[in-house]
Amino acid sequence: MEIKRLLNNNVVITEDKNGEEIIVMGKGIGYQKSKGDVIDESKVNKIFRIANQDISTKLQELLNNIPIEHMKLSDKIIEYAQSKLGKKLNEGIYISLSDHTYTAIQRISEGIQVKNALLWEIKRFYKDEFNIGMKALDIIEKETHIRLPDDEAGFIAFHIVNAQLGKEQPIVQEITQLIQEVLTIVRVHFGVEIMEESVSSYRFISHLKFFASRLITDSTYSDESDEELLEIIKNKYVKEFKCVSKIQLFIHKKYGYDLTSNEIIYLTIHVAKVVRESSR
Repeated sequence: MEIKRLLNNNVVITEDKNGEEIIVMGKGIGYQKSKGDVIDESKVNKIFRIANQDISTKLQELLNNIPIEHMKLSDKIIEYAQSKLGKKLNEGIYISLSDHTYTAIQRISEGIQVKNALLWEIKRFYKDEFNIGMKALDIIEKETHIRLPDDEAGFIAFHIVNAQLGKEQPIVQEITQLIQEVLTIVRVHFGVEIMEESVSSYRFISHLKFFASRLITDSTYSDESDEELLEIIKNKYVKEFKCVSKIQLFIHKKYGYDLTSNEIIYLTIHVAKVVRESSR
């Protein structure tokens, strides 16, 4: 591989064997080098293949402005997150997470701590991502000897959720708010505190995440109406169906969306299970 463009002493731009642009990172890989020079592959410790050109351009800008150690740090966190979640994350997380962790470490070093107003909700609704965020704090502490507060684990969790959805942070905040609103309706309707550690609650919240994501991002769908099954559910779960009717009315008024028959059926079944466990 030969250098097509030099970003700094530690980052260069080149092409792979297919002629696709790649970003190559390594300590001193660009030191005293020029365009056309052969890359010392023994110094390569990370190669970024970014399909999205806009993301690639932004990443190059970021790599030119933050120390290589912070990029390597974020890469470790991203690899850990992907292994725990069992899925690839959107390429944009290399930018958002690297930028965030770098500025967070800078803030703490200067004695500035930012509170995460949604920390409680993140712990409740995005437990897997929050646990990854806590592990990320361990990784950061091991590499930098700086311990970031738990608030930062919440922010990191948000970036991971965003990367799964491929959306910006405000979208995730809207999704979190909708989940909270639905749970409040259920809690008030039945006068119970939802046991959030239960299996039924976990499944209910998971269902709400996907439902809220579709609604907020306008990715909803039309399904075939199963009126016969809806009537059975309505008669079997009378109280739960009334609760879901309140949810249906609320969503229509606030979000201008009408629940489909299948969504009503699934919500009713989930509500029945979570309320039964919470009432024991």
